[in-house]
Amino acid sequence: MENILHRLKQLNTSIPPRPLLRNNENINQNLLHLIRDCWNERNIERPKMIQVRSMLKQMVRDGSQNLMDYVFGMLEQYASSLEQEVEERTRELVEEKRKSDILLYRMLPKQVADKLKLGEFVEPEQFSAATIFFSDVVSFTTLASKCSPLQVVNLLNMLYTTFDGIIDSHDVYKVETIGDGYLVCSGIPRRNGNDHAKAIAELSFAFLRTVSTFRVDHLPNERVNLRIGIHTGPAVAGVVGLTMPRYCLFGDTVNTASRMESNGRPSKIHISSETNKYLTNIIGGYLTEPRGEIIIKGKGVMETFWLIGHSNDLDINNNNSFTWNELATINEDLLNNEEE
Repeated sequence: MENILHRLKQLNTSIPPRPLLRNNENINQNLLHLIRDCWNERNIERPKMIQVRSMLKQMVRDGSQNLMDYVFGMLEQYASSLEQEVEERTRELVEEKRKSDILLYRMLPKQVADKLKLGEFVEPEQFSAATIFFSDVVSFTTLASKCSPLQVVNLLNMLYTTFDGIIDSHDVYKVETIGDGYLVCSGIPRRNGNDHAKAIAELSFAFLRTVSTFRVDHLPNERVNLRIGIHTGPAVAGVVGLTMPRYCLFGDTVNTASRMESNGRPSKIHISSETNKYLTNIIGGYLTEPRGEIIIKGKGVMETFWLIGHSNDLDINNNNSFTWNELATINEDLLNNEEE
């Protein structure tokens, strides 16, 4: 196009150049005459558009294999090919969108992710009551010292993949993992009345039962022990960051739950008095054991409890509950670990 415009600017004649039209037996001669008539420099001598259309229709009706037949054929072929390509690309786009949505929903709560996809700002949200769960692998540093870096990654991946499968069957949300630490909440981001404490309690039982049979492939004589801490209270949740947004929890409830975990013992569930009130009074059906008053860093003296299992009036055949034999085994292992 630039070459044609350049040539037009260089012309000294008032007659513009036209493409060469050579006689061809495959092209309708009437079409060639029509093209030349349309090139006439005197506009009053050019055929009207209605005449051009009528003549073209007549050529098509004559059934001659002219230029228009060729052009129309090429257009139809191109349109068909384009439709197939668009359909294929659309399928690929839908599949890629599905994969990206799955990945996004694993990183953020669905309702939060949907807002971000629409370009909406996610306001921090306050929750009047939620239960926070922290767990930690006991003596993880010692265990990791016996493994190569790759073996450590594989160990945590196997353990957390197992935990993730358990989470799917409970009304909880996994917030994040930090090294060997595991943070889960219930009642956030979906409010569930007073069931948040129950959901976390059942999750804790399931985690301890699963870990009791978990073995490290390259360290068959080593056993993985969990220390679990739980606290119930108000919290604020919100999205932090733009490049890699994270759904984070804020508030003293989170800090207290972390302290419950760090001041706990192997294979035991350490709970605050607030969580104990939910499990034994508000919800009911759970058996706890007073630990007494202990000094918690940053909190002072606190009365805490051990979550033992389900009380007698709850269905002891619940798949997520401990049997007394399992509890006895865990307590026996705990005593052995403390003696060592």
